[in-house]
Order: sequence, then structure tokens, then C-alpha cells
Amino acid sequence: TMASSTTGDGVREAQTGNKSKKTKPQVDESDLLTVPDGWKEAAFTKDDNPRGLMEESSFATLFPKYREVYLKECWPLVEKALGDVHIKATLDLIEGSITVCTTKKTFDPYAIVRARDLIKLLARSVPFDQAVRILQDDMACDIIKIGTLVRNRERFVKRRQRLIGPKGSTLKALELLTNCYVMVQGNTVSALGPFNGLKEVRKVVMDTMRNIHPIYNIKTLMIKQELSKDPDLRLQSWERFLPTFRHKNLAKRKEPKKKSTKKAYTPFPPSQPESTVDKELATGEFFLRESVKKRKKLDLIKVKQAEALTKKQEERNKAFIPPKEKPLMKKTNKGTHGNTAEPESTASVSEDEGDGPDHQNRHIAEAGSQDGVPVRTPGVTWKRQLGGFSICEMWMPSQSVCVRV
Repeated sequence: TMASSTTGDGVREAQTGNKSKKTKPQVDESDLLTVPDGWKEAAFTKDDNPRGLMEESSFATLFPKYREVYLKECWPLVEKALGDVHIKATLDLIEGSITVCTTKKTFDPYAIVRARDLIKLLARSVPFDQAVRILQDDMACDIIKIGTLVRNRERFVKRRQRLIGPKGSTLKALELLTNCYVMVQGNTVSALGPFNGLKEVRKVVMDTMRNIHPIYNIKTLMIKQELSKDPDLRLQSWERFLPTFRHKNLAKRKEPKKKSTKKAYTPFPPSQPESTVDKELATGEFFLRESVKKRKKLDLIKVKQAEALTKKQEERNKAFIPPKEKPLMKKTNKGTHGNTAEPESTASVSEDEGDGPDHQNRHIAEAGSQDGVPVRTPGVTWKRQLGGFSICEMWMPSQSVCVRV
């Protein structure tokens, strides 16, 4: 039914049978997106789910052999921690597995998921003191698989070590900035902490395995941490404050040694290569007898053998060719008073001259002799035989001695 009413100003308004829509008060979106300081979600208690769970849920995971000793030591603590949330845990050392399952007393449906994360962290070498924090409401975990991100094993080990840093300094800085516990073990990276921190940890780990140094992301996180302390910048964009790093590829691309040049395209196929029969027909060898063909082949072989033999003989003869000797330099004797010029009467002795009696007589004749005895002329040397040795002597009148050189 349609009802009409008239206002005091004479304006007619149409009203339907449905109720009129109520105007909602306008709310600022920024107030809805911001979380009040000190706000914390209420814990899930048994009053929220008094009847418990309808079905039993269970999870199992395998652990490596080297974790067996540690799990045996801390297993009573694991059972006690899971017993508080009414979760049953089983350790199978023969099979190498850990199993968790719900019980009739379990009231929190998400407790079994946290127990599954706990056994995963224990299997990935996370200590129990850190892994037990996953049972808290504001904690989560993330296991990042990095084994398949890099093909080369040596390159993978270097990038994984780059993530850890010298003496674990890079990993420690990442933990302080994200409020997360990070454990690098084998082909996985285990992270435990709040959700926002886990998101940053995953980004840093993935960028590191893609050959982006973690120091760039750590610097960005430090700037964000300082900007978050200013309430005026909470609703503004931080892009102008964050650094932009450009990837510089300094290594030049290696050029191939053999550069292949493409030939000009022709629509026609290449000509058919000549066969052996065609070549013999062109030279006339096809019509020769078999004996003549064999004789020609033998002659070619003998010619090649003769050429190879001459080359080998020349190489062998090279060892018997004497090397060229350097020209001999004449020796000069200095005078008594430091004069560099050698007197004309001095006899120069070369190496090719002999030391026989003829040579000795020639020296005596050149220096002057009296009855076969050499005259002691100043500055003049002579040579004589003494006990099978050749001795050069020179008379020094200033000192009245005969110097043997």
C-alpha cells in the first residue's frame, strides 16, 4: 500500500511499508586501521568451547638421525609443555618420527596446529627453549626452503654464509630488527616470531639467495624502525625516506672466441657436392686399371714418407750444429803509477797461443835477454815455465821486487 503525507510546507512525501534507512555516523578509516596502544586479544579459554572437539586430529614429522640424542634429553619437557594444552606427543626412535594428536580434554582447536609447528621446529635443529614459544598466541613460525633456489652448490654455500655473516653478525642484526629468532640449518631457514617480523625475514632470505646482499634490506629495516617511532609519519608514505639501491652489473659479458657470421639468405638450396666417382671422372682416374690406381697410391705414400723423413733428419741435425761463440776481448794491464795506457813493449797474450818453449823464447826476445836470462826492464812483463805452471812476472824498480801476476 502507498500512503501519502503532507508536511507543514505543503511538500508531499511518499513512504513505503518498509522501514526508513537509518543514517550511519561517519567513521574515519585511519581509526579503524590503527590498533590502540596496549590492546591485546583475550586468551581462548575452556569457557569458549566447553564441549571440546568432535574428532581426533594428528600430525607427524620425521627428524634426522643427529637430532635423536637431543630429542631424548628434552622429550620430558616437550610432553609437559604439550600436556598443558591437552595434546598428546609420541616419540618413535625406531622410525625417526614425532607424532602429536588431540585428546578428549582438548578445547582449543588451534592447539594442534601449534603443536605441529613445535615438532617441525624441533626437527629443524631449533632448541626447545625457543621452539616452545610457538605455543603462545602472538607467535608464529615460518620454515623457508632455500635448497632449490640456487643450482650451483658452491654458490649456494657462499650465499647462505652471506646470510649468516661473519661470526653471525648479520643474522643477529636481522633478529634484533624483526624481533624473530632465525635458525639457518642445511637447506632450510627456520624463523620464529610475530607475523610482521616473519614477513621481513622471508623477504631478506629470498633476496639473499637471489644475490642481493642482506645489508641493503637491513639498512631499510633500520630506517623503518626509526620512522615508526614518529606518530606524525604513521599515515604518510615512507618512500621518500627509504634508500633505492640499483643493481650494478660490473662484470662485462664474455664474448665468444669464435663469432659465427650469418650468411646471406638465398631461397635456393645449396648445390649437390661432388661424389668420389664424379671427381675420378673429371680427372680421368675412373678409366684406369686397378693396378695403376694402386701404384699411384703407393707413389703418393712414398713421397709423403720421404718428406717426413727429411724433416725428422733436419730436426736431429740441429743438435749437432755448434752455437755461435762470442768474440774474445783482450786483457789490459794497468801501469805502476795508475796509467791506463799499456806500453808498446808489453806483450799481449791471447788464449789461442801455446805455452811451449817457442812461445817462451819469443817473450824473452821481445823483452830483451842476456844469455837466455830476461832483462829486468821496468814495466815489462815476461812469461816463463816454473814447475809445470806458466807464470807472468814484472819488474818493479821502485820497490826492487819482481811481482808475479
